[in-house]
Amino acid sequence: MTEAAAAFELAQVNIARLKFPLDSPQLKDFVDNLDPVNADADGADGFVWRLQSESGNATDVPVFGDSWLIVNLTVWQDIDALTAFMYQGRHREMLARRREWFEKIQEAVTALWWVPAGHRPTVAEAESRLLHLRTHGPTPHAFTLRTSFPPGAPEPVPGQVPEGLGCSV
Repeated sequence: MTEAAAAFELAQVNIARLKFPLDSPQLKDFVDNLDPVNADADGADGFVWRLQSESGNATDVPVFGDSWLIVNLTVWQDIDALTAFMYQGRHREMLARRREWFEKIQEAVTALWWVPAGHRPTVAEAESRLLHLRTHGPTPHAFTLRTSFPPGAPEPVPGQVPEGLGCSV
């Protein structure tokens, strides 16, 4: 990792709309696995931080003013650390079952962005990044795993269409 890259960490937000109340029998497996999955994340290589309330998770943290939405907000050393955690072990098993517990949302539900090392993003910041991604597509301001940008990439100028996204006549 370059010195410039080490000055940044990767913030990640994802939201999900519950199909059932958290205390319902239909969500028992999901709720029962929250603490073990969070413990796995806390111990994962490259993990830096996660949003949590006094409950130890973030299921009771409001997002977008919708009581049926839950939020996961984390910071990782880099994209490799995040993807290594996401696609292995218990988290992978839970990810495979997400359609049992969560509604399919047509808009982007996950956004990534680089933050200065040591910065801990707020839910308001995460909401803003997710809305930016939904409006503008992937840019250095908010991007996806599929279309990412290196740490410190220049932010787009507000109102300017990123190259390749303009319309042609």
